[in-house]
Amino acid sequence: MYATRCVIPVIKSPKDYQVYRISPNDSNRLAIIFDSTNANTSLTCCIEIFDVGGQTPPNRHQWAVEMFFVLKGEAIAMCDGKSATIKAGDSLLVPPTGTHLIKNTGSTRLYTLTVMVPNEDFSELIRSGIPTELDEEDMSVLGRFNALMPC
Repeated sequence: MYATRCVIPVIKSPKDYQVYRISPNDSNRLAIIFDSTNANTSLTCCIEIFDVGGQTPPNRHQWAVEMFFVLKGEAIAMCDGKSATIKAGDSLLVPPTGTHLIKNTGSTRLYTLTVMVPNEDFSELIRSGIPTELDEEDMSVLGRFNALMPC
């Protein structure tokens, strides 16, 4: 017989997400779903929203694995000199120390579910940025268009 402990899960909807642009000239925004601040865990899970033509700067993580799941749009993913086209439904796993970037190559915004484990100060970097909000297009893609409307 196993001892079990019931833990009440943390449930959030898009209206609860905190959204940031890391730097003023960045062409992507990050909507934090879960991180060490709001879920007491060493992962960062967010929706990353890339403007048309937008991209991340080339970056790497010493210990963390980063996963991108494309919700909408298409992009080119580059890692250590290799590139691949990714589109809605595709997943990309970037190993620790892989220098990588994602660039939106589509005609609409690119949306990815981005998860980094362990956090490796990713959420702190995001939260040090400029607060912003999800707009109607974002809420529509996330399936909660009515969440913007008052009851």
